[in-house]
Amino acid sequence: MGPKVFYYRKNGTTFTLRLLPLGGYVRMAGEADDGEEELKPGTPVTLQLNDQNVVTSINTSNKHSLFQGIPVTITDTDLDTKLYVKGYENGDETQIKSYPVDHDATIIETDGTELQIAPRDVQFQSAPLPKRMLTNVAGVFNNFILAILVYTILGFVQGGVASNSNKVNVMPNDSVARDAGMKSGDQVVSIDGHKTSNWQDMAIQIQAKPDKRISVIVNRDGQNKSLYMKPKSQTANGKKTGFIGITQTMDTSFQAKILSGFTTTWSMGKTLLGALWSMVSGHFSLNDLGGPVAIFATTSQATSLGIAGVLRFLAFLSLNLAIINLVPIPGLDGGKLILNIIEAIRRKPVSQTTETIVTLIGFAFLMLLMILVTWNDIERYFLH
Repeated sequence: MGPKVFYYRKNGTTFTLRLLPLGGYVRMAGEADDGEEELKPGTPVTLQLNDQNVVTSINTSNKHSLFQGIPVTITDTDLDTKLYVKGYENGDETQIKSYPVDHDATIIETDGTELQIAPRDVQFQSAPLPKRMLTNVAGVFNNFILAILVYTILGFVQGGVASNSNKVNVMPNDSVARDAGMKSGDQVVSIDGHKTSNWQDMAIQIQAKPDKRISVIVNRDGQNKSLYMKPKSQTANGKKTGFIGITQTMDTSFQAKILSGFTTTWSMGKTLLGALWSMVSGHFSLNDLGGPVAIFATTSQATSLGIAGVLRFLAFLSLNLAIINLVPIPGLDGGKLILNIIEAIRRKPVSQTTETIVTLIGFAFLMLLMILVTWNDIERYFLH
């Protein structure tokens, strides 16, 4: 984002690289903030004409050396349907001249960026509904693809994939589980009577009981053994959780590494959806969310863990973005999809006024939430 560094055009699309590496955006043809909105009455421009005296380019910048053209002061324009520009040529206010505009003409913005104009037939809203829906989920889809790709690379970097089974590796140091008699390869059957069929089941039971004595039944060499231990307490994001000093077993097969991108994305996606559901079902806390400050702090922690830590955080962040963007809040991709679905049901689009009001309300909500989350992050990471 920010000021343009450079740009190039290809097949009617303008690509720009900008100064601030804080994300990206796509300005669709016909959406607000298009260049032609700058052509208000009184705007001085330079027009480039072809041999048929049809406008092929409109220069609104003060860079008059871009091409030799006719200086015109705008009085009226229509770059949407009728395609014309009217104005005073060379400052002569005694006569208003009208110039037809080519369908594929370009407009040079004040910062020198050249865009193609957007007549109604090429505007985003003129595209068929299925194509608009695909466009609205394209960013989310690419976030999922990136997460799958990075998790796959991570599987090879760390030499295997953490298994979601209920078999455990016992840490050699500072391990409550080891001190209680648990051994690597043990299969945790139940915790306090709750059956545990996978790693996630175990984690939920252990994390929920910091500093509380628990009964653990493990299967070792076909025999069940009862163990007793008290999980230690650790604080993360303002919450106390229990841990006993165990890690997941690793599947080092080639197949597991190749499939790890899909399996890990699926399991982490379910975890994130569960966390979202927990928030909306009455357990909401700002500590469950993180903004740019939290991302910065977490990135610093991830880099200290080496390449594996960076890859893990990159994939997790990309998956977060994909799922959050699908939340049906106006202003997010999920909100746009809801409007698309309403349009499909009504068989006509929501009015521009209604869509604008709904989007502004959603945007205001997101901005308020971002302010609250950012301030909470500052207090959490820097003031405590």
